Amino acid sequence: MAVPLLLRGVPLLLRLRRPHHGLAAGLFVPPCQPHCTAAEPSKPDENGSSAKQTTDALSSRDPPQYPRWNHPDFREWKDREAEILLDIKPITLLVKEILHSKRYWAGERLTAEDEKAVVEKLLAYHPHSEDKIGCGLDSIVVGRHPQFRYSRCLFVVRTDGGLIDFSYQKCLQAYIREKYPSDADSFICEHFNRGVSLS
Repeated sequence: MAVPLLLRGVPLLLRLRRPHHGLAAGLFVPPCQPHCTAAEPSKPDENGSSAKQTTDALSSRDPPQYPRWNHPDFREWKDREAEILLDIKPITLLVKEILHSKRYWAGERLTAEDEKAVVEKLLAYHPHSEDKIGCGLDSIVVGRHPQFRYSRCLFVVRTDGGLIDFSYQKCLQAYIREKYPSDADSFICEHFNRGVSLS
């Protein structure tokens, strides 16, 4: 069993070595021949045309164009996509800084300015914002996600002391669906590829 496996590797080793003529390790190795060169003589095929003409035509051809990139609908979509990205960028950057920097410790309340931005630009658009706020909103805090202990998320602190997490991505998706209804599905599919959070 070992001998056939060893013999399989010999052609590979010989190709890597590529001697110009003769014998290598007792096996005949044909001389290297280039696959395509300018000096290669052209051979007529059945129709009388030469292979050289075909090679010249292929090498002088422009690189392939992708019609999708130049299509007016695609260009319009890319412009609308850029508009949506520009619109949500400030709040997205703020939330990522809140959650992923050392600016806030777990359990710490957001500053009044950050809290106002999160409530007005995110929580207001959550599909279940009324349920999340419940009896009333006291504050927004940063904390560890109840299911994913190594992830941080935002929590609503209710006036009765209750604490409930909410997904800023769900809020963003709902905002995009409301403000950009015709492009929302395409945008969400492309930019929220991890799936929708359950919170």
